[in-house]
Amino acid sequence: MSRPKWIRLAVRVARILVLAYLGLILIVFLAQRRMLYHPGNESFEALTKVAEAQGFQPWQNASGQYIGWKQLSKISGPHDRILLVHGNAGSAIDRTYYAEGLGGVEACDIYLLEYPGFGARSGSPSQDSLFAAANEAMTLLEKDGPVYLIGESLGTGVAAYLAGTHPQTIAAVLLVAPFHNMTDVAQQHMPIFPVRWLLKDKFTSASYLQNYHGPVAVVLAELDQVIPNHFGRELFDAYAGPKKVWMVPHGMHGSLPGEPGWWETLVGFWKLDASQVKPATR
Repeated sequence: MSRPKWIRLAVRVARILVLAYLGLILIVFLAQRRMLYHPGNESFEALTKVAEAQGFQPWQNASGQYIGWKQLSKISGPHDRILLVHGNAGSAIDRTYYAEGLGGVEACDIYLLEYPGFGARSGSPSQDSLFAAANEAMTLLEKDGPVYLIGESLGTGVAAYLAGTHPQTIAAVLLVAPFHNMTDVAQQHMPIFPVRWLLKDKFTSASYLQNYHGPVAVVLAELDQVIPNHFGRELFDAYAGPKKVWMVPHGMHGSLPGEPGWWETLVGFWKLDASQVKPATR
């Protein structure tokens, strides 16, 4: 006995929908890094002109290859070194405003790491390539002592990895718009897909920070729609070391606190000995 026509039609439609869904899953899987990374690309010459106007010069590795930008303090004597790992759009030289803020507080050398495939740096972005670039940067810097670390958005995953991998070298950390892991963020943006099984670059920030025990400052934005602030709050709450958080009212993704003296407050927190900071400082 044959099935009613409407059942056959329903089965046919269901099969089409399942195949279409599986096709979408395949497309998402194959294109995920294009969806995750949004590099800005310009010539080295054009970027150098921008950098020089901001007081930066090319930063090179031991082989003479360009890996980012640096601004060295003109003041003689000992001073801090700060490494910034940037977010997911544009390139490293777009983040010189961090140097402006920090430079107004103390003398410091500031290094802006460029990711493979971003700016004028060759290569392709992935979790592995970003981590390799960050490790190379730390190898260059750590021989001269402690490093203060800033991570922004996607770069907070890189910063958390560095803190967990080089816990004795990282003096303190600032995370702007962070997340506890990339999987949950991607799942919220793509709720109909099994992201946990598809995502290659998971950036498990909370697990990386388990190996670090120094001061961690966190900046969250109230209206952040790229990385909703509850993901950063989860990272903050899970961290067991000395910590401090700022919420930027009405702030969007990547916003920094605008109140006078904030940079001074940040540096003051960074410089506190961990034993003098309450684990739940807010």
